[in-house]
Amino acid sequence: MKALFGLILTLVSFSAWAQTTDESGIKNTINQLFSAMRSRDTVQLRDAFAPTAVLQTIGRTKDGSIQVRTESIDGFIKSVGTPGKEVLDERIEFGTILVDGPLATAWTPYQFYLGSQFSHCGVNSFQLVKLNGTWKIQYIIDTRRKKGCQ
Repeated sequence: MKALFGLILTLVSFSAWAQTTDESGIKNTINQLFSAMRSRDTVQLRDAFAPTAVLQTIGRTKDGSIQVRTESIDGFIKSVGTPGKEVLDERIEFGTILVDGPLATAWTPYQFYLGSQFSHCGVNSFQLVKLNGTWKIQYIIDTRRKKGCQ
């Protein structure tokens, strides 16, 4: 009985350790994305993404209807890498992170600043995949708004 209890305790402890390790890797990858944006480092930016990554934004059209826009990763990286005076500063908070093997979901409310000027806020929903032992961003969809921000 003690052996069975010890085995169960070991498995539960390992599972908790693996979850913590995965969450740390997931956060590191997401933080890498925003750090690369601030420094306009296109090499680090590209490295945060899986090869077939997708980037989408939910927004409103001029008539007020909801629209989902898709941006290519290459276009995003090019725009971030274009020299500019202002720092691209997306300030996030980590919300829920869920992990199932090589798949993870992360919810990150954010506020976006161009330099010190507030631009907009919203939420990022990340889907990450663990490729060759490293978490990579496979999919991001976000919301953007100027009102209702903290």
